[in-house]
Amino acid sequence: MRLAATFLLCSSVSVFAAGSDATAPPPPPDCTGGQVLETDSNSCVDAQDSRLGDQERYEAVREYAYDEAFDDALTVLDAMQDQKADGVLTYRGYIARKTGDLPAAMTWYEQALETNPDNLLARSYMGQTLVLLGKPLEAEEQLNEIIARGGTGTWAETSLSKSLATGETFSY
Repeated sequence: MRLAATFLLCSSVSVFAAGSDATAPPPPPDCTGGQVLETDSNSCVDAQDSRLGDQERYEAVREYAYDEAFDDALTVLDAMQDQKADGVLTYRGYIARKTGDLPAAMTWYEQALETNPDNLLARSYMGQTLVLLGKPLEAEEQLNEIIARGGTGTWAETSLSKSLATGETFSY
């Protein structure tokens, strides 16, 4: 399964836009081994390189996660400046879920929602994890929260609705 297009984040450095809902998958990673494309030089550099901003790191995490290169995605996540940003926490939850650690995924999603209760993607992923855990009523609570927070018609709502109906989880 593949990672959702955009994480709904608010970070202290204003890297991520809350309310985004892209549905197209990202392109393949530009780099390998946890490196990140530095746009000015158009070269792959270490994820901790000071020339990088978290937006470049974020896009690399998204690309690696979509490509199921979870170790590389974690390397880049570890280089993010704000480790408490809800998007970072959501990605950690996503990777935990995709690698089979559902309890850890739930913990990461809960932390993301403590940071930003309006993170619709974290709510969708949490709901999908609850479906996998055999807790559809709790998953439906997350769906209701997505709708109540203005997420009607978004990928977050659609994917969780489908997950509740089919028992399958979705990335895109």
